[in-house]
Amino acid sequence: MEPELTRRPVGLLLDGTPLEREVRHLAAVHTADGPSKLAAWDQRPRRGERRGDELLDLSRPSASRVYDHWLGGVHTFGADRDAAAQVAALDPLVPYYARANRGFLFRAVSYLLDAGVRQFVDLGCGISMVGCVHEIAQRVAPQARVLYVDIDPIAVQLYRQVVAGDPFTAVVRADLRRPETVLRHPQTRGLVDLAEPVGLLAVGVLHFVPDGNDPAGVLTRYRQELAAGSYLALSHACPPEGPAQRAAADWFAANVAAVRPRSRQEVSQLLTGWELVAPGLVELTRWRPDPEGEVVPPVPGVAAVARLPGSGRPVAADG
Repeated sequence: MEPELTRRPVGLLLDGTPLEREVRHLAAVHTADGPSKLAAWDQRPRRGERRGDELLDLSRPSASRVYDHWLGGVHTFGADRDAAAQVAALDPLVPYYARANRGFLFRAVSYLLDAGVRQFVDLGCGISMVGCVHEIAQRVAPQARVLYVDIDPIAVQLYRQVVAGDPFTAVVRADLRRPETVLRHPQTRGLVDLAEPVGLLAVGVLHFVPDGNDPAGVLTRYRQELAAGSYLALSHACPPEGPAQRAAADWFAANVAAVRPRSRQEVSQLLTGWELVAPGLVELTRWRPDPEGEVVPPVPGVAAVARLPGSGRPVAADG
């Protein structure tokens, strides 16, 4: 069973701060590079907008907040809830797709724990507090280390509140498309031992990375930095089937975030250099389903867990 969400009033951070006030504060904070901005890699610029980085805009739905709403989360604004409702009206099964993806995350982390993995890097962790990786991992191994990575300052702020005081968990604001930046970040180096196996999680995120950003090359660069015996857990949206799925996907891409669904063959190519564990690359709900879980229909997505063989970075014991 997936961990239950601790309910809070919509629009509040974990410490009771109004979410909108905190967002506006973050948008006004100056960093070494100038005003804090939300990079638009997960946002599709609309007609008349300039491309590149955009200031945080609360009137526009966010893919991570819409996803959080479908999971039953509370860190949303009106635009997010309206978008979630619009997509679900076109395809009523969409909220279930989100839950199925989260269920895969839970099962994959549990599998990696059984395989002996004790450190995880969650790429594009998003904003949902439903079944956080560190909660899953530390129930089994209290000293399991978890690094959350996201480019969204709101996601980073929320997770930092969640893990405050936990010496085995950290949050890095970084672009997952730049593996060297992620893995060489001081917080990463202080928490994750790259000479030991790592569980790299890319769950429900690579379909937001367009072909022009070379997602296969991104995963290759992560793979080259990890120790042999590391694992990759990946889930990915596939092209929609049927009019309802296509209508929902088109509306989401036009109004929330550009998505690049990929065929099973295309996703398989992203896994080059990794050895699939059973049952291989399969439809999302078919990856090691819980025998006591609900019987569910297939979803337009695939998932896999794969192991890095001996071609990875040498482990510490080797020298």
